[in-house]
Formats: sequence, C-alpha cells, structure tokens
Amino acid sequence: MVRVVVTGIGLVSALGKSLEGSWRDLVLGKTGIKLHQLFPELGIIPLGLIAEKPSLLNTLTEIVVNSALQDAQLITPLPDCAVVIGSSRSYQASWEIMARQMYQEEAELNLDNWLNTLPQMNAIAVARQIGATAAVLAPMAACATGIWAIAQATMLIKTGQYQRAITGAIEAPITPLTIAGFRQMGALAKTGAYPFDLQREGLVLGEGGAVLILESAELATQRQAKIYGEILGFGLTADAYHGNSPEPSGKSAIMAIKQCLERSHISPTDIDYIHTHGTATQLNDRIESKIIQHLFSPKLAISSTKGSTGHTLGASGALGVAFSLMALQNQILPPCVGLQQPEFNLNFITSAQESKIQQVLCFSFGFGGQNAVIALGTSKNFY
Repeated sequence: MVRVVVTGIGLVSALGKSLEGSWRDLVLGKTGIKLHQLFPELGIIPLGLIAEKPSLLNTLTEIVVNSALQDAQLITPLPDCAVVIGSSRSYQASWEIMARQMYQEEAELNLDNWLNTLPQMNAIAVARQIGATAAVLAPMAACATGIWAIAQATMLIKTGQYQRAITGAIEAPITPLTIAGFRQMGALAKTGAYPFDLQREGLVLGEGGAVLILESAELATQRQAKIYGEILGFGLTADAYHGNSPEPSGKSAIMAIKQCLERSHISPTDIDYIHTHGTATQLNDRIESKIIQHLFSPKLAISSTKGSTGHTLGASGALGVAFSLMALQNQILPPCVGLQQPEFNLNFITSAQESKIQQVLCFSFGFGGQNAVIALGTSKNFY
C-alpha cells in the first residue's frame, strides 16, 4: 500500500489564528477559554472563542485552507486534489437564524442562500476555493468527524485513487441551541475545562478547525516537501449502544484501538504518547481512562488539549492530530491544561516535556458511540 504523509497544516483555535501561535501557547500551558455572555437568556458560561463574537464557518474554513496550502507550498488550482472536509454542526448557526426569523413577524425571512447552508456545502466550497475537480466528501460523525475525515482521505491515497488530498474538520458551534442542548444534558462546565481532574465539571464548547495536506510519500519526496509525519493507520468502530452515552465497558473503543495498531503494524508498547479525547465530562474521562489502563503501560505519556482550546466537537480530532504532529516534529509532549488533581492513575503530562517520541495515537470518541483512532509516525524515515 502507498505510504501517506502530511506536508501542510492549517489550524485556528481559541489559542490563536495560526498553527504556530496555538502550539506555542499550548506548550506554555495557556488556555483560550474565557467566561462570556453572548446570549442574555443563557447567562455567563466559559467558551473557547477565537474573537469576541462567534465565528462564521466559511470564514474559519477559508483561513485554515489558505494556511495549509501556504504551509505545504502549494499553489492553486489543484484539480487532482481530493477534498474530505467534515463538520458535525456545519451551518447550524445559519439555520437557527432562519428559524428565529420565521417566528418573528417584524423580521424578513431571506432564503436566497439556504442551499449554501446544507451540511455538505462547506466541503464543496473548499473544492471551489482550491480549484479541485476530484472527489469531494463531507463526513459527519459527531466528535469523531475530524479523524474520520483524515482516515477517509488517507484511504483515497493508499488505494491509489489520488496522490494528494486536503482533509480535516472545522466547527463554528457557538449557537444558542448547541449551548442549550448540552446544558440540558448536564454536560456543560460552569467555570472551565479540567480534563481527567477530580473536580472536572464537564465540557467547554470551543470553535476552530484544522486542515491537513496529505500526499503520497512518492509525491512528497519528488517535490522535496516538508513532512510533518506519516499516517500509519486508523481504526473506526461504533458502539451501537445509545444516542449519546458511551458503552460502559469501552469494548468498541478498544476494538478501534486494536484495529488501528494492527493496521499500523505496531504494538501498544511502540506508542510513545496518546493525545486523548479528554472532554472533561464525567463519563468520557472515566471510560477513556479505563480503556488506556486496560491496553497500555501506566508509564505511557497522555494528555488532552481541550483545556486549552475547548471542545471543538467535530473538529476536535483534527486539532488533536495537528497538535500530535507538532509534538512529533518538535519532540515535545503537550500539557493537559486544566488538570490539577488527577482522578486516575495514569501518566498525565501537566507541563510541556521534551521527550523522544516516534509513534503516537490520537483518540476521538463521539456521540452515538462513534470511535475513531489514528496512529502517526515521525518523518525522520523520509529524508
């Protein structure tokens, strides 16, 4: 099978509008989460906002796509580049505005552009932006969307259909309905995000996204591209258990990890670091910790970056992969910001550490029991 490498990354998060800025502040242990009152009826809550107001999906997408292309030193048009761009919320904010207009007599309902707000249209907009006439996919798999998208793009290259793909996920989920829904479930934090902490309160919604340029190793080597790392393999499973609660034993998540390791031709002892899903909710952190304890050494380094960025829902896995690739490139383990008193007996990284790391895993476990795991390897074997 064809080897797949990452040659460009674009990222925007509550930590900053660039990959370098977000990574620098993450390593310093900073957080982009602040208390906001955006919607008077919903009170003051912690959020991971990029600016003072909620961002627009198309604006964030344009930023990360341009950043990824520039980072990979690619010039458009790119007609043979596959597009796999996901989002779990897509244009929900636009639909909420239209819904309010329908029930407000004084408001004028404008449906001229409603077709452009359908879930798949963001991926199609990326294809137009880069001049791509190859396959366009728009996966939606709850919080597992980002890794699902990268896995799908990887397969398009591994099977020889394309030599290059742009992939990732972007989310602009700070809307009244999203906030009210998570609050109704009792999943929202009141002061901040504290993954795996004894005093954790729940998740903090964040906005942002990450987009990767994937290429066959042959193409990347041929054009002497900078290589962040290699996509070694992935595992994708479903719990078939509940609409939003994870299956208590974690058996399907464990299956996804084992699939990923087998396809990557590595064992649990070969892993140097795990970027966890780490949402700071009671159930996720407890089950995820149990899974890690079941499969890996207690000495294995782990952390979650959601204490810095907030939970970007469908984009969180793409952000996790981008940060994991930066960890490989810089040989630095990123900290689990917000963790003060761990509830679980694991090797949590609470401040950035230099470390020799060659292979890492990134986890995403989404609502509906959608499990996605991806393995990444260092780029040192290419040049």
